[in-house]
Amino acid sequence: MPTTTVFTTPCWKRLLERGLRAIVLALALLLPAAANAGGIEVKQAGLKPTDDGYALAADFAIDLGPRFEEAVSRGVPLHFLLEFDLTRARWYWSNEHVAGRTISYRLAYNALTRHYRLSAGALHQNFDSLADALRALGRITSLPVVDKGELKPGEAYSAALRLSLDRSQLPKPFQVDAIGNKEWQMDAKVYRWQFTAPIAPAAAVAPVAAPSGDAAK
Repeated sequence: MPTTTVFTTPCWKRLLERGLRAIVLALALLLPAAANAGGIEVKQAGLKPTDDGYALAADFAIDLGPRFEEAVSRGVPLHFLLEFDLTRARWYWSNEHVAGRTISYRLAYNALTRHYRLSAGALHQNFDSLADALRALGRITSLPVVDKGELKPGEAYSAALRLSLDRSQLPKPFQVDAIGNKEWQMDAKVYRWQFTAPIAPAAAVAPVAAPSGDAAK
């Protein structure tokens, strides 16, 4: 006669406890990866008028995360993209592109000089520490973005700004790891704000000089 296995209440409790332990272990393995992921956040940004148009001023908080910090300290260069876009809303069509600017940065460590080098095109600057290099990367004081005469005084515009890690410039093994591993990803959201071009004050009218006594005669 075949035997029948009967699951008693203590047996179900043990199975439930094992399931809960497995869930807790899985969460424990996932949480450090999310916590170690880096990110780039805009602290503040704005446009200021200049003699030639308008310039961008912005501050970014940059956290590479332990994986990218280790990679750059071992000689792997990191590339970043600064993207700025200015548009004007149109009720009859999509937004009109008014101005834009894109700059590529390269951050690398030289083991011989023990310096971090931040480059933008032909310009470069050396730093003693990674923290100093990241502060320089995240601080924009006066970057020309709009030429004079392109904005209409009193009209509203939408500005968008983003600084992000260019993962397409990473070595291929890093690109593959970044697909499913949050430790090799860096969050960088687009920062948006509204900007109204200031209206220039009216030019002061010089007073008309009163005629002299001789001219009045």
